[in-house]
Amino acid sequence: MTRRKSRSRLFLAWRPASLSEWIAFAFVAVIAIAIVVQVIRALVGVIFGHWYIAAGLGCGVVIVIAVVLWWQVAAVRRRSARLRHLRLTLDELDGMRPQAFEFAVRDLMLRDGMNARHVGRRGDKAADVVALDDRGHRIVVQCKHTTTGGKVGAGVVYQVNGTAGPAHGADVAVIVTNGFFTRGARDSAAEFRIHLIGRQDLARWAADGESLQRLLRLTSPLPRRRRLRHGAVTRHHSPSLLETDSREVT
Repeated sequence: MTRRKSRSRLFLAWRPASLSEWIAFAFVAVIAIAIVVQVIRALVGVIFGHWYIAAGLGCGVVIVIAVVLWWQVAAVRRRSARLRHLRLTLDELDGMRPQAFEFAVRDLMLRDGMNARHVGRRGDKAADVVALDDRGHRIVVQCKHTTTGGKVGAGVVYQVNGTAGPAHGADVAVIVTNGFFTRGARDSAAEFRIHLIGRQDLARWAADGESLQRLLRLTSPLPRRRRLRHGAVTRHHSPSLLETDSREVT
């Protein structure tokens, strides 16, 4: 706010105060724009008038793009190496705050070699983590941290189904919780082809070190029958006796 005020005061200090000053300012601006246009036209003429210059610039652009892509892949590998031995018990996950749980999910995805980033915030449109795996699948994850034994309801599944594809371009949509899912949530996930990772699978992923790719059974290319209606995939979990708890998180 202070920076904005200083900028506005600076503008008020130098802006023309009379009509003649405005005319002079406009004249100078037109001249400056004309000079810039002429310089750009001259550069374009030189570049396209000499094929070797255009070829050199084209090669330079390709090299820069290749270096950037290589750097991104190398960065993902470095992060994966640092997190290779990451293991989180259910007790540790239960003791986290909701946002810490989201970052933990991101770190587990990084551990598995995915290019993952945390996007959870107010107005995140039912997405807390977005990632790309080595097969090019765009994975959108909604995290739901619950009290021990809490359950995630069908309303969360409807939210993810409505935003994963249209808002986030998901190939794979996932809901992760340290609790369980209601029967309605499981039925809706099966209908919309959304993956559900509840407490038991979370233990296999976070504590036992099984990769998310293996849990979700991602293949390349992704079969149409496993795609979400808006571009994502589902995994239907069998009910557990522990899932009879009446507490529900929406």
